Amino acid sequence: MYAVIRSGGKQERVAEGQRIRLERLGQPVGAEVVLEPVLFVDDGGSVRAGADQLAGVTVTGRVVGEELGPKINAMTYKAKTNQRRRWGHRQRYSTVEIVSIATR
Repeated sequence: MYAVIRSGGKQERVAEGQRIRLERLGQPVGAEVVLEPVLFVDDGGSVRAGADQLAGVTVTGRVVGEELGPKINAMTYKAKTNQRRRWGHRQRYSTVEIVSIATR
């Protein structure tokens, strides 16, 4: 059984027992999280894809850690005016283990 969820503006295909990296959820390590909205569920025999069919579906996960993504460096430059600006960004991620995909 697998499901497609949306988190942080991205879609992820998840299965029970799988560990995924999502944008930071702001939950402490060990916390249970319910991942919504669920966009698609395939349980081997039937497929649920409509909003009315997915109303009773929940995907539950447990936060198992946090990590940092790669460092991204950027710079702007305007010629002949001595304007330069440098900055960096490092995205924070939460590692989540999928505990259950429950259908009603």
